[in-house]
Formats: sequence, structure tokens, C-alpha cells
Amino acid sequence: MKLSQFSFNLPEEQIALYPHSVYHEIKDEKGKKQTVRVTRRDECRLMVLHRQSGTIDMFKQDKKKKPVKGDFLDFRNVLDYFDEGDTFIFNDTKVFPARLYGTKEKTDAKIEVFLLRELNAEMRLWDVLVEPARKIRIGNKLFFDDTSTMVAEVIDNTTSRGRTLRFLYDCPHDEFKRSLFALGETPLPRYIIDARDQHHDTKEDMEDFQCIFARNEGSVTAPASGLHFSREMLKRMEIRGINQAFITLHCGLGSFHNIEVEDLTKHKLDSEQMIIGAEACQIVNKTKTERKHICAVGTSVIKATETAVGTDGLLKEYDGWTNRFIFPPYDFGLADSMIANFYHPLSPLMMATAAFGGYDLVMEAYRLAVENGYMFGCYGDAMLIVND
Repeated sequence: MKLSQFSFNLPEEQIALYPHSVYHEIKDEKGKKQTVRVTRRDECRLMVLHRQSGTIDMFKQDKKKKPVKGDFLDFRNVLDYFDEGDTFIFNDTKVFPARLYGTKEKTDAKIEVFLLRELNAEMRLWDVLVEPARKIRIGNKLFFDDTSTMVAEVIDNTTSRGRTLRFLYDCPHDEFKRSLFALGETPLPRYIIDARDQHHDTKEDMEDFQCIFARNEGSVTAPASGLHFSREMLKRMEIRGINQAFITLHCGLGSFHNIEVEDLTKHKLDSEQMIIGAEACQIVNKTKTERKHICAVGTSVIKATETAVGTDGLLKEYDGWTNRFIFPPYDFGLADSMIANFYHPLSPLMMATAAFGGYDLVMEAYRLAVENGYMFGCYGDAMLIVND
């Protein structure tokens, strides 16, 4: 397929800058009114696509099972489409505070450093992006705190904005990581930071940008579809007998990079580290052999499972890297349902969703989403694709 086939007009006001929230007006001790935002992860809108029948559910139903226009499905309704013995596959990667601000030696120029991944723990080597890149050359030193304790030296160029940094910090590795991350900020996508018109994150951002089941540190962006799950929803799943399997794929920035070729077969995604353990394989494969439903929560899970699924349709253990780029047409080997967000135009995330749900059906869903005021992006509304 062609890149231009995934273009559509997305109004700015439909790009979510915060997770779904409710707002309360309270008075402080002096009687002054202030508005408080309270996150409600599982109350965003939900649209359900039935890929065999080609139908789309947007509204809740009355007692006669007729849609009630204006009464939109919310994310909690996801569980209405699953039964005991079905399995949800989650990505349990954990986001770390990857965005730092430092100064260049001698000139005191302000530099943004975005940590991508640690290359060598013993040598304190990190793969990073820098901005503005034109000011940063091999041999430059960057300072990240007022005491000049956290200092890094540029030792290599990797891409136009990429650099390899060696941190000059002599202490045990765990202490170094704690000190480094204490200086970092939540790696919110640039479109959120710019639209909010604020330079720094807030204390709520790291909590909002983290899945509640996150446990394996390594991502620089959240697996967005997992952000909708609340502890209450996970408990409801447990009560209903719906299984939970956890895999790890450390999400990088590749999905936010512009695709610069019209022919999608010529685009290469950045590699991302992934781990699928024996326990996840056991849960998922038991579900598969019992002909129950397997739901992949997000495009990162789809990418990981399609990397590790065998020719027999069963999930295999895996510890390595993947740069699998999924776009229509694509023959999926494992999951028969999927949860996704509504993503930006021309994004690999949108393409993977269209591959799973069918290009025409997903594009119609996107048209309806724009028309009906659904929210897009990492903090946007959710889509469930089922195989009926």
C-alpha cells in the first residue's frame, strides 16, 4: 500500500493532551475556587469494529438492544465482548524519565537530551538524541545539575540527531541510574509538550503516562492502549475468568518518525527489544488450543506476537529485537481481536490497526471518529476489533 492512503484531516482540538479525566471545582483554605483534574482511565469512549460483518458499534443499547444515539460506549464495555477462558495479552514495559535538559560546557547553551537506551552499564554509555543537534559535537561535555556532578561526554555520532554519551559518574550503577532518572522528565510525545505550551512535566505526568501493570523498565513512550486499563477493570477480568498474559516490548520513538517514502515496502522501522517468557506462552497457547479468544492490547503487542508466533499458530519464547513493520495486507497468525487507540494520520500505529481490522473498515471507523468528536493520540479514545 501507499503512504498517502493513510492520510486524513485531524482537527487539532481532537488531539488528546491529557488522559480521559473529570474535572472538579473545589475551594482552598482561603475560599478561592480552583479546578482539579482527576484521571479516569477506563471511561474514555470505545468504538467496536466487527471485521467479518463489517459493522461498527458506537453506542450503548437500550433494553430492546437498539443503539441509543449520543450514549457512547466507554472503555469499560470492552469486557462485554469476552467470556471466561479468553486471554488478554498486555505489554508490561515501564516508561522511564527519558527527557533531560542540560547545558553545554563553556557556552552554557541549553540542550535537550532524550535518552533512548543504555548501551553499556559498566562504561555508563547511552544512546541519545540531542536538540539542537548542530551545537553538539564529539568531545563536548554536557552538565545536567547545578553541582556539576552529573556530566556526560559526547563520544560518537549515530544519526543526524543521535549521539553516544558517556556519563562521568563514579558510583555503583544502581545509584547512578537513580541519580540520572531523578533529573529526567516524563517523555511525553513532542506534540503534547508543544500543544500544552509548557517546558516541564508535572508530577501527575509520569503516573498518567504509565500503565498500571508496568514493571519492566525500558520504554521511552507508553504502550498507549494499555493506559486505558484501571485496577478495577483488571479485577473484573479476574472475576469473569478472563486470563491475563504479559509480554515485554520496550517502545521506542520509531512510531513517531515521519515516513518519507510513498511505497511502504521501502520503509524500515527502528528495532525494539522484546521478551516473551514461558508463562505467557503457556497461557496464550492454552487459550488458542481451546479455541477461545486472544486479544492483543495495542500495536506493540501485535508486533511482538507476530514476531514470535510459529507456523503452527502458537506463541514461542523470545528474547531479542524486532523491527517488524505491519501494514495492509497482512496475514495475522495469533490474536483474533485487538485493542488500539485512534492514531495520527500516516503513522505506523494506524497502519498496523488497518492491517488487523481491514483497511476499508478501519478508515470508515476513523471517518466516524472525526465526525463524532473522538479523541486521538496516546491519550485518545479506544477501538476494539473483534472477529465476528
